Amino acid sequence: MTATLTRSQQLTQQELDFYHQHGYLRLQGVFSQDEIAELSDELDYVIENFATRGKGWSGPWRQQLMNADEEQQSVLVALHEIECFAASWMRAIIKPRLVQSLADILGPSVEFHHATLHAKGPDFGAPFPMHQDHPFYPHQDGRYIDAILHVDGADEDGGCLKFLAGSHKLGALEHIREGSPHLDQTVYRIEDAVSCPADPGDVVFFSIHTIHGSSLNRRPRWRRVMRLGYRNPHNRQLSGQGYGRPGLMVSGVRPKLGEEKPDVYGDPKLNTALQRDVAAPVPPAGPPSGTTNGGPNGGPNGGAGAGAGGTAGVERINVYGNWGPQAQPLRDDD
Repeated sequence: MTATLTRSQQLTQQELDFYHQHGYLRLQGVFSQDEIAELSDELDYVIENFATRGKGWSGPWRQQLMNADEEQQSVLVALHEIECFAASWMRAIIKPRLVQSLADILGPSVEFHHATLHAKGPDFGAPFPMHQDHPFYPHQDGRYIDAILHVDGADEDGGCLKFLAGSHKLGALEHIREGSPHLDQTVYRIEDAVSCPADPGDVVFFSIHTIHGSSLNRRPRWRRVMRLGYRNPHNRQLSGQGYGRPGLMVSGVRPKLGEEKPDVYGDPKLNTALQRDVAAPVPPAGPPSGTTNGGPNGGPNGGAGAGAGGTAGVERINVYGNWGPQAQPLRDDD
């Protein structure tokens, strides 16, 4: 059973009751086919140029959900903070219909927290074990919604989302930390979960505490979804992805919670390229004619060279923020 949203903006009381009872809600047609076509095109560009390709989450659960051949061939492409790479996705994050529905549950103030791509490859698209999202970015309470925007359709054979209905009422659970955080698959079984198929343009809401997973994508096409995380700004983050990084206010205003001010500057000490540039001696104006300096573009490791008054090339965009006390950064495919 799934509940769907068919009107233009606000959720009905029935839809709100369904979310609070079951911990998830499917919203149909939030994005038009024209919008999805633009999002898809720009996502393809970003994947080709910036994304990480891997086998998906690690851990002993893999042998429980896949046979040996599937385990070897599983494919997952991942990327964080799509809004740093494509303007169409920035517009998607603040789309009024989406934000209004979020505010109906979380509001009136809603803060965008993060975006993470999960693209399952054709035929052997990596599954996800049953888990909560809480271990990846722990928060003080359940006022946090993961909104899964479907760029491609996902049915039973395509690795659609599966939920243990009502499991959000259990609160934050202790996860197995061998490999990527996951729950005991014999206790929280994917066979007991409710499938939630979705079409391109649909968005599925679920709580940070809702237990969920997905099976292998066996379709001969990609299954691309973007996880967009939103929270009530009163819900204090404890550690994990994006810790200490203020998010975008997409509804209402940021509440005044204390004397501390949000640090919108970031920490330049974490920028290894800046450290390297500051610590390095001032380079000469340029190499003698007919010589090269480092990589093919003149800089170390192929970066854009640091000439007089220049700055060292940044090999990688750090979109994670500070992970906070007693938290370990995830790999790109988490």
